[in-house]
Amino acid sequence: MRVLVVLVLGVAALASARLTTDLDDNLLGSLDVKKRQILILKLLNHITEPCMYKEILDIGNNYRIEENVDLYTKVDVVKTFVRQVKLGLLPRGEIFTLHIDRQLKEVVSMFHVLFYAKDFATFIKTACWMRIHCNEGMFVYALQVACRHREDCKGIILPPPYEIYPFFFVRGDVIQRSYLLKMRRGLLDEKLCDLYGIKKTDKNVYIIDENIFDRRVNLNIEDRLRYFTEDIDLNTYYYYFHVDYPFWMKDDLINTKLRTRRFELTLYVYQQILARYYLERLSNGLGDIKVLSLDKPITKGYWPWLLLHNGVQMPMRTNNYVVLRDDNVNLLRLVETYEELIKQAIVKGFITINGIRLELTKPEDIEVLGRLIYSKVEKTTDLTTLQVEAYRYLLVVLKAVLGLDTLSTDKYFVVPTVLDIYQTALRDPVFYQLQKRLILFVQLFKLRLPSYTKEELYFPGVKVDNVVVDKLVTYFDDYLMDMTNAVTLTEDEIKKTTSDMKILVRKRRLNHNPFKITLDVVSDKTVDAVVRIFLGPKEDDLGRLIDLNNNRLNFVELDSFLFKLVTGKNTIVRNSREMHNLVQDRLMTRDLWKRIDSITDVKDILIKELRNYHTGFPSRLLLPRGRVGGMRMVLYVCVTPLRLVDNVDLNILDVNRKDLMVDFRSTVLLDKMPLGFPLDRHIDETRFFTPNMKFVDIMIFHKKQMCDMRTRWERYVLRNYNMLDRNIMVDMNQDVYGDNLLNVDHVFVDTDLNTKINRHLNLDV
Repeated sequence: MRVLVVLVLGVAALASARLTTDLDDNLLGSLDVKKRQILILKLLNHITEPCMYKEILDIGNNYRIEENVDLYTKVDVVKTFVRQVKLGLLPRGEIFTLHIDRQLKEVVSMFHVLFYAKDFATFIKTACWMRIHCNEGMFVYALQVACRHREDCKGIILPPPYEIYPFFFVRGDVIQRSYLLKMRRGLLDEKLCDLYGIKKTDKNVYIIDENIFDRRVNLNIEDRLRYFTEDIDLNTYYYYFHVDYPFWMKDDLINTKLRTRRFELTLYVYQQILARYYLERLSNGLGDIKVLSLDKPITKGYWPWLLLHNGVQMPMRTNNYVVLRDDNVNLLRLVETYEELIKQAIVKGFITINGIRLELTKPEDIEVLGRLIYSKVEKTTDLTTLQVEAYRYLLVVLKAVLGLDTLSTDKYFVVPTVLDIYQTALRDPVFYQLQKRLILFVQLFKLRLPSYTKEELYFPGVKVDNVVVDKLVTYFDDYLMDMTNAVTLTEDEIKKTTSDMKILVRKRRLNHNPFKITLDVVSDKTVDAVVRIFLGPKEDDLGRLIDLNNNRLNFVELDSFLFKLVTGKNTIVRNSREMHNLVQDRLMTRDLWKRIDSITDVKDILIKELRNYHTGFPSRLLLPRGRVGGMRMVLYVCVTPLRLVDNVDLNILDVNRKDLMVDFRSTVLLDKMPLGFPLDRHIDETRFFTPNMKFVDIMIFHKKQMCDMRTRWERYVLRNYNMLDRNIMVDMNQDVYGDNLLNVDHVFVDTDLNTKINRHLNLDV
């Protein structure tokens, strides 16, 4: 460790202590967005490998953080980080998770050093140093969060997390086959290729199927939803939300004009994920999401089948997993204490923490509730203290009960569960049970608020006259994901800074046909309005109609936008591809790299093709799967007056402005009404229904298709289980006509060896 510290901080006499003037001026002095983008892409390419770019190596090896403290706006954060480096950081090659206290402190310290760099040149020098000397997982996380929060990084596109680190998104058997391909230098075995779906294209690209019909990893009925919970874009959406709103980040760093109502948005995103998951459950004939119980075994287990880059498999949870054990009694008591404090605070209407009285009686106090559940209350906002207390974070403690016990296990070298990694948390069915347990606090808080009055719901002079929806059809299609970063580079490839073998994984994913929603709204005046469109279930899994009050939190917000109504009839057409905060298929990083090299103005591609790249919900998952014969659903449309937040410029909604690079997650944050309005509170049905809202019954159909992955799996694996198409071949050397019939050798074969008749031929005589 001392040798490492000497290499990191005590630069040898052969190396220069600072960059030459030419290097500073030419590379870092005045980089435009295009050059900054390319540099970030290089920093995040093949992160499990030693850095292979000469310019990054030159900058990182020659830069000394401790001798350039004056280049950072916060001196204390640099001194803290230097002390941690001298003590020893998490080594490269080990798995990083935020839920380990020491790892959390280290990565937050890394972020602070990056964030408080005075200019982009210092930021890049620091990042290059960290790329060489720090743990790859910590480096990627700290750099991504810093890029999303630094002003001079606006417009920079981060590679999708599934390309940076494919191990969190691709099954371990596919990772293993990619390694075998690389070891054999692309030499293919025809029989194995047919069985596993391995193909080589004319452009020397290898494609490996991730066969979702391979059910060996399935433990229970919940695995029917793997296509949804393991969707790479859904998990990317959740991860990027965390990057934009980390639970550990203090308000001074995160609160901007466009990132307001932080914890209300956090609670709403979790509630919407739960609602969307419930719609998918209904499509598969499953029931309601059960609330996680800590005093009963978890009946449904989960086997992730993920292989990490250090060779360790992510742990599985067996069926009937016992939560209440002798080794985590203290954790369970801690959870119960936290939850009881929050419940008492909601019932009393206030809570006192660190000498501060916080109210919980008004609608805007939901920010306090969100902070109690998903973060912590600070006594001071002084950033020089750098205190990060993970164990005051209720969600972390709950996850510790279910998997990685962060209170009693090793504080450093661990094997995290899928719940402990934000890129994988949505894969586990218990995640949704856990979140529902936390969302119950929000429901209790909302029950203490009065129902919306007629005046709050009614929009005088405005009526939703008609709602027309196109036929809604879903289907499964294929997607090729680049997993080249999962395989090791050879020495020659490192010299060339590129891999000779391009490896893609073929995934099966949910999609839907494009559709339009047409609204006819009649107004007696010209006025600004907010239009909200929700999709919810009509029936439960048993075909029973659901009461509106029991059903209101199961509605998913499809679209919300500001619209200027004119006098008379207004026809509003919303295309499914243009609804708010949706993202289409992300470009492969290799294609993005080529595009950036070939254009002069990066902002053009940001506006036209990469809108909502980091914030958007996958447009493919806008609709649940539905059923072949159709699944009854409800579309709810509500038009309300715009109650604009003070001191907000509506020009930020102009997505074609090049001088303002904005990506925001919710348009209705510009409206003073709570997120989820008007379904967020208990509904008084005698006053709820007004002319400016409308419920419409719709159907969602699923188009069933045959996939070659399934036919191949059935041909090779299930043939031994299918007894319908078998012939009996008898050993004629035995006495088949005698009394001893039990000794006759009966052999079942799937081909009739005694005839040449085609049994699939229709013989009509």
